[in-house]
Amino acid sequence: MAILVAGGAGYIGAHVVRMLQQRGERVVVVDDLSTGEATRIGEAKLVKMDIADQSSVAVLTRVMFDEDVTAVIHFAARKQVGESMEKPTWYYQQNVGGLANMLQSMQEADVKQMIFSSSAAVYGMPPTQIVQEDVQKHPINPYGETKLIGEWMMADCERAWGLKWIGLRYFNVAGAGWDDLADPAVLNLVPMVLDRLARGQRPKIFGTDYPTPDGTCIRDYIHIMDLADAHLHALDLVAADAKLPHNVFNVGTGEGTSVREIVDGIAIVSGLAFEAEEQGRRPGDPPQLIGDTTRINTDLGWEAKNGVKEILESAWQAWQAGPRQIDVTDFHME
Repeated sequence: MAILVAGGAGYIGAHVVRMLQQRGERVVVVDDLSTGEATRIGEAKLVKMDIADQSSVAVLTRVMFDEDVTAVIHFAARKQVGESMEKPTWYYQQNVGGLANMLQSMQEADVKQMIFSSSAAVYGMPPTQIVQEDVQKHPINPYGETKLIGEWMMADCERAWGLKWIGLRYFNVAGAGWDDLADPAVLNLVPMVLDRLARGQRPKIFGTDYPTPDGTCIRDYIHIMDLADAHLHALDLVAADAKLPHNVFNVGTGEGTSVREIVDGIAIVSGLAFEAEEQGRRPGDPPQLIGDTTRINTDLGWEAKNGVKEILESAWQAWQAGPRQIDVTDFHME
């Protein structure tokens, strides 16, 4: 038996793959390696493909049969909010089309367990400080729309052919569980700041006039190891055919941290003296997103163990262990 992890060579996927391997699971990774790296998946079997291509259905189905796949953890998706605003049709083709192909393959191979990597982007700009799962959802960018549609698709498959699924709506993931699994894509705030510092450039803050205490966006930051643990926890409950009252869960800490606080925190853990460059807002960014974690705490018996301090310390340590180590003794800004 095996677990198929779509997008398993990426930042989050690789952490889940390693945790699965550490507990003795056999893992098959499907990834196009556009942002992932094959070296990150250990001994897992790698099937390189773009699952959004219609030809992938036959290949995925065969892989599921040949490898005796019992469950899928689905990370494979494009995830840049700004890019989704510029290329909406491509995001639908990649994220919705790719998931549709995976679900079709699962039906044909009679694989009925799915853990779906959803997003807090499904909420858009909710009229509340702390967001519960049942709040009315109005995504404000195509990326968030594709994730919400993905949840609808799985609910339809549950009704149609008995799919057992959990969707995890997580907030801003950061940090590293192992130094060799640092976030490599420079798409999220923490690696974006570290990348600028490694170049000797000032980090950028997009938007300082939001209706928040310091004017910058507030997010719920979750440690990558906590997020990976939540995926395994959800997988075990689906595999055990647990009768859960809900399918979708926020994964976060329930606490908010501003962009400026994250940037200042990186200065503290790194010991580097720098000032951020303030720029205008990016399209599609809500002022605040903090998750109510009551449901996942109660129904799944799961809660985060790490805070922002642990996130930033682990991210800095992993960056310094990588190929672009920042010389703190000779640091200077352009």
